[in-house]
Amino acid sequence: MAVAARKTKAPAQAKTATKGAAKASSAKTPAEKGAANALSNMPAFTREEDLHAYYEMLLIRRFEEKAGQMYGMGLIGGFCHLYIGQEAVVIGMQMASKDGDQVITGYRDHGHMLATGMESRGVMAELTGRRGGYSKGKGGSMHMFSREKNFYGGHGIVGAQVSLGAGLGFANWYREDGRVSMTYFGDGAANQGQVYESFNMAQLWKLPVVFVIENNRYAMGTSVNRASAQTDFSKRGLSFSIPGEQVDGMDVRAVRAAGERAIAHARSGKGPYILEMQTYRYRGHSMSDPAKYRSKDEVQRMREEHDPIEQVRGRLTRDFKIAEDELKAIDAKIREIVNDAAEFATHDPEPDVSELFTDITLEHARA
Repeated sequence: MAVAARKTKAPAQAKTATKGAAKASSAKTPAEKGAANALSNMPAFTREEDLHAYYEMLLIRRFEEKAGQMYGMGLIGGFCHLYIGQEAVVIGMQMASKDGDQVITGYRDHGHMLATGMESRGVMAELTGRRGGYSKGKGGSMHMFSREKNFYGGHGIVGAQVSLGAGLGFANWYREDGRVSMTYFGDGAANQGQVYESFNMAQLWKLPVVFVIENNRYAMGTSVNRASAQTDFSKRGLSFSIPGEQVDGMDVRAVRAAGERAIAHARSGKGPYILEMQTYRYRGHSMSDPAKYRSKDEVQRMREEHDPIEQVRGRLTRDFKIAEDELKAIDAKIREIVNDAAEFATHDPEPDVSELFTDITLEHARA
């Protein structure tokens, strides 16, 4: 029996009212009513929760800005995919998770690393290929891991992490450890065949997995409307009876609330859950992408009307009367952390040539 997908559309993707409608001035469209209801039903954050979300999202934003700057200076080589604009997704999900829950994602991964508690120095040093990096300077932007923080990558092959995320869920199910695998992938990866093999097995065995689809609209550079026959990604699991819902991925409150529902579903033994996070990336697909497939006005409009960090900042000053000086102090502290990471990543030694031959095979301990 199919499970209906829950829909809570982001304001940025809601339809606008027809200008010439006779009652436009007095009546709201269904989309406007839905947006208003979603806002009125939005779980409120406490002062501490909003401050936490603000700090964590701003750390990702400033880190990614610095990484982009260092890439332009030639200090970072290879591919580099920035998370600027999408910060509310991973921070909201982390606020909904518990210690021990795992995170796995694709190659737009720096934000996920920081959100799980990985050190800025280690992440930046890996970007510059230095010994102090999380993969000893051998993995770069797309290949970092931390067993300590339950972060399982960082994967360069589109969609490959989805099957691995289902595998993490299988391990949790087998061990009966109560953990949940949060498996992130994008709207482009959602069309990969292995995604649906993973959906099938996850639902068949009722694995504790939350599939988080970060729909930033453009995949590697093609609009979802041109690349996907079904653009409501929350419905992608219906043929497997996997429930799903659309979430305003630009509002950290909406993300946490949806994350709590999805994680509770998976942790209780009911199987996987799909969350389509309707979000937006401000930069190109990677640092080499000029993003000519969309207008500058569109990007600017998203920044001005839906920026996830500015939404929290507005609540902090308006609802909690936090002074601008206090927020500036938070920003200054974060910039200090990021600058320290950049300094470390610039001067830390490169890995020794002997590292070419390490971490290739797993050697089991001999009796």
